[in-house]
Amino acid sequence: MTGAQADDLRLVCFFLQGRELGVDIRAVKETMIMRPITRVFLTPDWVAGIINLRGDVVAVIDLARFLGLPSTRPSQDTRIILMRGEGKTAGLLVDRLGDVRSVAPAAIQPTPSGAGSGEPGADLVRGVATVGDDARPLAVLDLERLWNSERIKQFERRVNGG
Repeated sequence: MTGAQADDLRLVCFFLQGRELGVDIRAVKETMIMRPITRVFLTPDWVAGIINLRGDVVAVIDLARFLGLPSTRPSQDTRIILMRGEGKTAGLLVDRLGDVRSVAPAAIQPTPSGAGSGEPGADLVRGVATVGDDARPLAVLDLERLWNSERIKQFERRVNGG
């Protein structure tokens, strides 16, 4: 987008199954190339596994599976976006990175009623903006909703023995 304003939301954009999504850059700690992920026994299918990141063990979420899409198939373009929020750090496995985009908050429209309702990740989308010269849709994820989702809470309870 041209003419970015000071109050624009800066989004780290990425692709899942041909769909472009974005997350607030302030929640992104770093992006990294695919690295070995250790699958953990008896975890939900949306948990890709864990990685060792400079001595810390970090869970990696297969975001496509979490959103009800087919699993991400690792390739040379696959990336892990290390996110932080709600006192947590986790990696999001994505098909590939896109550009960092500036979007005016007013340009983010609510998800059309009925569009995606009932799908597992529909409640995690803050809204949709149109971007680029071809005005393609960009779904903006609300990471606070992800961190506070019942699936994440249930997983944390199991991991923490609660």
